[in-house]
Amino acid sequence: MPHIPSAPLLLGNRPGSFPHSVLAERHPAIIQQVREAFPYEPAQHRALDELLANCTEGAIEPLPADAHDRDHWETWGLREHTGHSWFDVPWLWSESWFYRRLLQAVGFFGPGSWQGIDPFRPFKLAELDSAETDQELAALDDLADRPAAEQAQALLHGSLWGNRADLGFRLSAEGARAADAAPGLVADDSDRLWSLLDSADGGTLCLVADNAGRELVPDLLLVAHLLGAGRIGQAVLHVKPYPYYVSDATTADVVDALRRLTGAGGAAAAYGRRLWSALADGRLTLRAHPFSSAPLPYEEMPGDLRAEFASATLTIVKGDLNYRRLVGDRLWAPTTPFADVTAYFPGPVAALRTLKSDVITGLDAPTEAALVAAEGRRWRTSGTHALIQVRDPGQG
Repeated sequence: MPHIPSAPLLLGNRPGSFPHSVLAERHPAIIQQVREAFPYEPAQHRALDELLANCTEGAIEPLPADAHDRDHWETWGLREHTGHSWFDVPWLWSESWFYRRLLQAVGFFGPGSWQGIDPFRPFKLAELDSAETDQELAALDDLADRPAAEQAQALLHGSLWGNRADLGFRLSAEGARAADAAPGLVADDSDRLWSLLDSADGGTLCLVADNAGRELVPDLLLVAHLLGAGRIGQAVLHVKPYPYYVSDATTADVVDALRRLTGAGGAAAAYGRRLWSALADGRLTLRAHPFSSAPLPYEEMPGDLRAEFASATLTIVKGDLNYRRLVGDRLWAPTTPFADVTAYFPGPVAALRTLKSDVITGLDAPTEAALVAAEGRRWRTSGTHALIQVRDPGQG
């Protein structure tokens, strides 16, 4: 393992910081949005009131004794953080804890009549059924006539920039201001990514999904293209085991996206049918590992997940949250080598991410200097910049 200079963990206890705004502003907004989206009963409204008070002014509390995942959370640090302010524990941990508590408040885990009802489903479906999605799917008909290399690059960038559709990010002022800004890549290892896939020889791609809706659709299109072109023989799509971070993809969201594709007609429907068949014959597999919703970096992944990633030709990690988990949710110097902070990863790994938080690694010094001169710190969180970063252990 290379020696990496220490970097501070991101916390939410500094007023004016991006993590503080998420805890103090975005989470209350999400509670209100969820409250208004469903005809919840008095018990749920009381629980949401209690969560609002607790997450903004209170301390972290233990789970009920009969909670189905209590052992997981105690392993993940709940005992250590109980009694502390949400703002004083690692930001990654407190964000994840918020969504676990929100599901508890609305009765998702049951027992009861609201068990299994995704509190974010109306927002996911609204985006999936939007006119913008219609336009993106219609564009696939024109793409079908382009050279194969051009198709592949377009679908890769569709998957990369699809992350701008993140619903949780839209709730923030940063997201609203970023809507019309010009995007740009701050790091681009796409040639190395294609090189790994070209040498796959029918191998396995693991794709760790991030958001549902208009991000998941291009992720699925990329997988369908790679399977159809024979660049991979099998794909494993990692989704969340339960609703998470407003728009993170679950198995139900994959099904909704596939139905959207197959019902669209034209090239979109052909992609959808290819994926439907791939699920049926085992070339595409869904995983919903408990660790996918853990409040911890991937460096602490359990052995079974490590073995799965080790056996893959390439693992693609999508989105901002998964990037934070991949490199560690720390305020790294932006020039810290990506290969160094991911050296623990058991196989080749690629990050596709639009920038929506302070965590960043792998930039060269001139790129960082130009970004700071032009935008101060806003480039880190505005969603107007993106990166494709690859670490291949075989290349040192």
